[in-house]
Amino acid sequence: MESKESSRVQKNEHNSFLHKLRNIKYDYWLIAILILAAFLYAWNIWEAGEANNFYTAAIVSMTKSFKNFWYASFDPAGFITVDKPPVALWFMTISAKIFGVHGWSVVLPSILFGIGSVYLIYNMVQKRFGKVPARLAALVMTLTPIVVADSRTNNMDATLVFFLLLSVWFVQKAVLSKQQRYVWIGFALIGFSFNIKMLQAFMILPALYLYYWIASDVKWKKKLVHLSIATVFLAIFTLIWPLSVDMTNSNSRPYEGGSETNSALELAFGYNGTQRLLGQTTGTGGAFPGMSSSKKSSKSMTPPSGSGKKSSSKQPTPPSGSKSKNNSKMGNPPSKSGKSNGAPKIPSGGKGQPGGNGQKGGAGTGGAGGGAFNIGTAGPLRLFQKELGPQISWLLLIALFGLISSFAYYRGSKMKKWYSLNAQRKELWLWVGWLVPVAGFFSVASFFHPYYTIMLAPAIAVLAGIGIYTMIQQWREKSLWAMLLPIAILSTSILQAWYLTDYYPTLAWVLLIAGIIISIPLFVLPWIAIKLKNKRIWPTIALILIMLAPSYWSLTPTLAGSSDGIPSAGPSLLSSAGGGGGMGNSQTDSTLLKYLEKHQGNAEYLFATDDSSTAAPYIIATGKAVMAMGGFNGTDKAITLKQFKKLVKEGKLKYYYSGGKTGGSNNEIVSWIKKHAKKVKLSSSNNNQVATSSVTVSSKTKSSSTKAPSSNGGNLGSKQGGMPSGKAPSGQKGSTPPSGSKPSKKPSGAKGNNAPNGSGNRPNNMKKPTGKKKLTKKQLKKMKKSGKSSGPSMGGGMGGPGQSGTLYDLSSIYK
Repeated sequence: MESKESSRVQKNEHNSFLHKLRNIKYDYWLIAILILAAFLYAWNIWEAGEANNFYTAAIVSMTKSFKNFWYASFDPAGFITVDKPPVALWFMTISAKIFGVHGWSVVLPSILFGIGSVYLIYNMVQKRFGKVPARLAALVMTLTPIVVADSRTNNMDATLVFFLLLSVWFVQKAVLSKQQRYVWIGFALIGFSFNIKMLQAFMILPALYLYYWIASDVKWKKKLVHLSIATVFLAIFTLIWPLSVDMTNSNSRPYEGGSETNSALELAFGYNGTQRLLGQTTGTGGAFPGMSSSKKSSKSMTPPSGSGKKSSSKQPTPPSGSKSKNNSKMGNPPSKSGKSNGAPKIPSGGKGQPGGNGQKGGAGTGGAGGGAFNIGTAGPLRLFQKELGPQISWLLLIALFGLISSFAYYRGSKMKKWYSLNAQRKELWLWVGWLVPVAGFFSVASFFHPYYTIMLAPAIAVLAGIGIYTMIQQWREKSLWAMLLPIAILSTSILQAWYLTDYYPTLAWVLLIAGIIISIPLFVLPWIAIKLKNKRIWPTIALILIMLAPSYWSLTPTLAGSSDGIPSAGPSLLSSAGGGGGMGNSQTDSTLLKYLEKHQGNAEYLFATDDSSTAAPYIIATGKAVMAMGGFNGTDKAITLKQFKKLVKEGKLKYYYSGGKTGGSNNEIVSWIKKHAKKVKLSSSNNNQVATSSVTVSSKTKSSSTKAPSSNGGNLGSKQGGMPSGKAPSGQKGSTPPSGSKPSKKPSGAKGNNAPNGSGNRPNNMKKPTGKKKLTKKQLKKMKKSGKSSGPSMGGGMGGPGQSGTLYDLSSIYK
């Protein structure tokens, strides 16, 4: 009897569940928007190659042991970490454990978090404002260009935004359900988010405190108690990881990359804290171009060919080269006048943030308006300038006018004062509290990358979505605020036309004229029409018009298959073959690698080098430990000469490779090596000719005089970033999971060619052309999508693969 009764109960519960499932009212508009987001964020992601190989190398290392996993070790031996906390990399490492280490697998969490952010925005807006504003907000978030670009990389930003939105969701739930435990969860998630990208997570804290104070329906004393307890949760989840690092003996963990005192807390509040606001001046060899706010860093947005203000001649030497979308021939990018300009002398990027592609005006990204560090002029209008605007600000005016409109629209009839609050206005203050501090930071800060502006996207999306709805309603009802809609449409059209001028001057004029034409009836109809409630055609056309340009910008990373170290969106991504901005992909030198693997013996490290960008591709290709003595830029003081000598004497380190890095923090070690160690001269045979590998050649040896194939062959053929024309490392196929296997063989290219393609960004199943056959259009298209370019691959810091260097045998010192 009992078994029959229990089976009956289970059957009823099952039927009840199916009944609820059948009665769920799906919002098909939302489903369509989520599908659109999935397409934009995921399509072509299999072309990601190594994605941002600084983080991909760390993911390879983190799969090796829990110690590496916990500390976010850059190398398998646990010598040094990346310069960010590990939480975002944890998700990527888990994905890599499940699917293997591939470009797409390490990017998969960012894709899912990007889609999740779109849903959370819809869910939060729908609760107070209804489905239509929620759909519009979700659509704006989906079609924000920098959101698309960031969601296609293994950088931390898409992950950070998702968890910040999730924290807001819980605080909103605490207000709606009147259950205080949810506010504690929300603040705990801010602490969790701190361990994704440190102080950047705290930018929305004022919004949460303000929102809960004005929106929760409890007495002020209880509010104080609730927020006090929430702050305790915030502190606990913020400090649990950095304190675990700082309280661990430094000999028992990796060096904290990017810090000056081997401290996670110092890294958080120093380099990743105050120095972001004031400008990075320590630990990286000086301030970078584009960081100073005293002068205008660029007069205009970089056109497809790349232009901008020349950087100072006193800046550090440029990286060895990188993929560029701005010039298919990979020469020095021409200016607007079409004249070629010298490569800027700039670093590849800040610590932990990979550099750009050697464009003028900062290490530029293909689609970005100004490049990796070109962030415009500090001031209240910085976000509208061409350096940042085309990534984030297409609909910022709509959001601002929409805020005014919605604040007026949601004024209740019983309100005695214009500033009184109701449920909807309290929600608006939440998003104003998000927008203002973040926009304020980006308006005055001296050191950030343009892609950080994804932090503004949720607030802009929500205020724009709600604002579009209320402005249309006010226009149809012929309200006193009816003129906000045509003013917003006209001003947005002018702004967008200005952004278009550097790429499509004709289309810019078309957009401007169309905006004026459509604005005229929007201005006039409320005064001459008897009824407007059924007239939807003009607002609909106006809305479509202002969404065209940002939609196209958002589509460019998807079409280009980009997954860049410095993410960006824009037509430059489509203008030429090659990868996008930053240290996305680089190559190993097969001659060097074969020699090192053959002679490594029992050594713990395959070799030591100056910076992580030189080491990253070798870690990815082999899964073996490579010591990046100075961290990302070669400026971390992670090891002393005494410690280095000990490793050499114990046989744990047999080789040092100098990739041409200058200005690092390990000059004492390098001087000792050059004084005592033997140089190794490597040669490789190709088509019965002997050519010295340009990467591993000693200073007394000439590199091969053979020229690399043209850009159609995908190999080096011109100078860039201080690298001699015709020099290139021996190649290997692109991204390879850390199976420990040797790199693939070189293609049987033109005689004497030891150069790889300009990028490692190629699917593993894609074959290199032999150089003897005429390439088909399909092959060229694959080469373009895979990031194969005619320029040198990104060496990262300043002297990675692709730049002449010297291999030293350390084992000879103590013989």
